[in-house]
Amino acid sequence: MIKDSQYDAGLELRRQMFGAAGAEDQVENTTDLNDKMQEVVTRYCFGDIWQREGLDRKTRSLVTLAMLVATGRSHEIRIHLRGGIANGLTEEEIRELMLHSFLYCGIPAAMDGFRAAEEILAESRETANA
Repeated sequence: MIKDSQYDAGLELRRQMFGAAGAEDQVENTTDLNDKMQEVVTRYCFGDIWQREGLDRKTRSLVTLAMLVATGRSHEIRIHLRGGIANGLTEEEIRELMLHSFLYCGIPAAMDGFRAAEEILAESRETANA
């Protein structure tokens, strides 16, 4: 992996959004098969695109979640819900995004989003109360 300032910025943002499990653990546990993909995600997704001006991180989280619901990516929805909460999304905003998604993505996609949201919001509440 090429590690430079853009990579470092991406790793720091991943750490802020997803904690160590979504940052160091992801890149330190790469294999020969997926190491380049982790570099691309860290450097370009989080070290470049997520850090551009024009949209704040909270808005980027909403947009990302909407696209993940639309494409039926339940696993990634859970990951980005955690990141969205770290970026300031409220339960109400998450609820409204999931409800709105049924209009354009369909009821099954929205229901997958709601299930993921219920799971991650419950996890977030437990963490906050611990």
